[in-house]
Amino acid sequence: MTLDELKSRLDETSYVYDENMLTTLFVALTLGRPLLIEGAAGVGKTEVAKVMAHALGRDLVRLQCYEGLDESKALYEWNYQKQLLAIQVDQGREDKQELTKSLFSDAYLLERPLLKSIRSEQPVVLLIDEIDKADEEFEAFLLELLSETQVTIPEIGTIRAKTTPFVILTSNRARPLSEALRRRCAYMHIDYPDMDKELAILRKKLPHVDDRLAAQVALAVQKLRATEAILKKPSIAETLDWTAALDALGIAELTPEAIRKTAGFVLKNNEDLLTLAEEQQEHCGACQGHCHG
Repeated sequence: MTLDELKSRLDETSYVYDENMLTTLFVALTLGRPLLIEGAAGVGKTEVAKVMAHALGRDLVRLQCYEGLDESKALYEWNYQKQLLAIQVDQGREDKQELTKSLFSDAYLLERPLLKSIRSEQPVVLLIDEIDKADEEFEAFLLELLSETQVTIPEIGTIRAKTTPFVILTSNRARPLSEALRRRCAYMHIDYPDMDKELAILRKKLPHVDDRLAAQVALAVQKLRATEAILKKPSIAETLDWTAALDALGIAELTPEAIRKTAGFVLKNNEDLLTLAEEQQEHCGACQGHCHG
């Protein structure tokens, strides 16, 4: 695939990107390098994997990371019920060693996302989401997959990839990642979009919404993110939700009343809602209603 072909396919997905992102995605894909994407929660890191899967015509295999994640949830697990049934059926077999060996064969292996991604007959996009939430031990376990595109199962041995997945790892930077993992990956950082990009996203995703309302929402979200008192900064998804909610109510102007009615679609905790209400009251009191919100 050429750079122009990837650009054309991304354009078909209505995804808003810049040239730096396009170049990084293309080079990582061409070289078969895993891509680590860092940024604050809600900037669209996971969306990159979804869009790439769509653009490449590949299945998306997703591993959601969390504290305590281990091999049995990420790589493989043995089908213990099937093994017990086999033991009951074959317990009269004289060659016990052969029976034991047969129990730890491919027939009793349950694939988890990592193993599924490298045993797939067709290349997939493997998303390892929020790697910073997993333990350091699990991060170290990933190194073999990231560098050699293979995994080792003690009872079977080394399993090499049938096809090379395009691996995307995301991190909210909840904890520092190891240098060993970083060395094995290409790197990209995503910030919250500026006003122009946010407006472009709204126009791509919600083309039927009036441009004036979209511009007002984009500006309001920019101000909310810049307000230090707001604890949970609105994500891109919440910008879209808020705009859709306003449109569903037939609201064409982002007035204080409209904000009060729909604030729960852009701010997702009570402290932030109270902060917004206080700031609205202060501003409207200062301008005595002449600003129209």
